[in-house]
Amino acid sequence: MPRVSEVHLAARRAQILDGARQCFAKFGYEGATVRRLEETTGLSRGAIFHHFRDKDALFLALAHEDSQRMADTAAEQGLVQVMRNLLTHPEEFDWLGTRLEITRRLRTDPDFRLEWSKQAAELTEAATQRLERQRAKGRIRDDIPTAVLLHYLDLVLDGLVAHVASGQATTHLDAVLDLVEDSVRRKPSGGQVVD
Repeated sequence: MPRVSEVHLAARRAQILDGARQCFAKFGYEGATVRRLEETTGLSRGAIFHHFRDKDALFLALAHEDSQRMADTAAEQGLVQVMRNLLTHPEEFDWLGTRLEITRRLRTDPDFRLEWSKQAAELTEAATQRLERQRAKGRIRDDIPTAVLLHYLDLVLDGLVAHVASGQATTHLDAVLDLVEDSVRRKPSGGQVVD
């Protein structure tokens, strides 16, 4: 029996993740049944679950992929840029509309909560390091602990995800993000924002 190349396996995994992202976005976590996952990926359940242990593993792989992308952006450009990307490319984050289902599972399923927290840790670490670097350069407020600034930005991100995922209008949200960004920047005694 011929061996399947690593390139083929990676392409198949990407195909599954792309289809699963669409399925979760359209039907939610609970509604993304195995049959629907088969339809959206164009693959059999055997092919899907050869790469992913179960639906949770597939869902968490999506979370990991997005967390890594958001962590990379947060490390280089900040958490507010992650939010701006969400506004400019909502189709890349549409599966996050499952947020309410995730919240329920975080409350009721300790195993899921543990796995999800591992995914979130990457973004938290990248955002924390970015805030610390910006603080060292004198660009971030020094009158509020980094942990508080991070919680503030996390809450704004959660609210933005919920807003976009619910299909509400995104009018003025760029200006809101400008306000958020301005609120964490250090201002010299003259009141001007330090860049």
